[in-house]
Amino acid sequence: MRLKPDAIVVTTTPAAQAVKDATRTIPIVMIPLGDPVGTGLVTSLARPGGNVTGLTFMASGLAAKRLEVLKEAVPRLSRVLVLSYLVDPIAAPQVKELESAARSLGVKLLVQDIRTGDDLPAAFHAGAKWRADGLLTTAESIFAAQRKRVVELAAQHRLPGLYPYRAAVDAGGLMAYDSYTPNLVAQTATYVDRILKGAKPADLPVEQPTKFELVINLKTAKALGLTIPPSLLLRADQVIE
Repeated sequence: MRLKPDAIVVTTTPAAQAVKDATRTIPIVMIPLGDPVGTGLVTSLARPGGNVTGLTFMASGLAAKRLEVLKEAVPRLSRVLVLSYLVDPIAAPQVKELESAARSLGVKLLVQDIRTGDDLPAAFHAGAKWRADGLLTTAESIFAAQRKRVVELAAQHRLPGLYPYRAAVDAGGLMAYDSYTPNLVAQTATYVDRILKGAKPADLPVEQPTKFELVINLKTAKALGLTIPPSLLLRADQVIE
């Protein structure tokens, strides 16, 4: 604040909230982050209404869609271990959405709150005792940072997992259903440019993802003894063999 910037660019919801608490006048531009409406950063996506605007990588129904895809890949799925970073304000809406989808799909959820990477082994142990037969994580950045550890533990426990970041599949995870973010990240510069030319954040709609990608790792499927349905393979944007 002492530097009196013309605009502040932020990533992650906690960071955006901290900056918004510090200033209601300096324009704040979000690099694609979670649920800006549900977490109170903006009034609505169409008219943000304050000094915050930018982009979100989340779309309505995305968490539920991931559970549906996992169920399609593993038809016998009945108990899903869900890893979530519940201190992040974007986590609770995703868990609520998953719970609603689980009821309609006849699936039970075991939600485990992860605060650091050291919490992961105990969460997987709890899932094993509960006899989980699938894995999801919500879309907080901790799971991108800890993706290798999550994927390794999923392999040890032989859990088919679907992740919100395609990088998890590159690390050996089974599947990812991800909003396609490179084009969104590039759009951040456009928002900054418009604000520096006089546009008000309150009048710049928050941009949502319009493209999503399904990535499937057949090497991991083989290691799990899992046959991915042909209908799902046909819909995949990339299949790793």
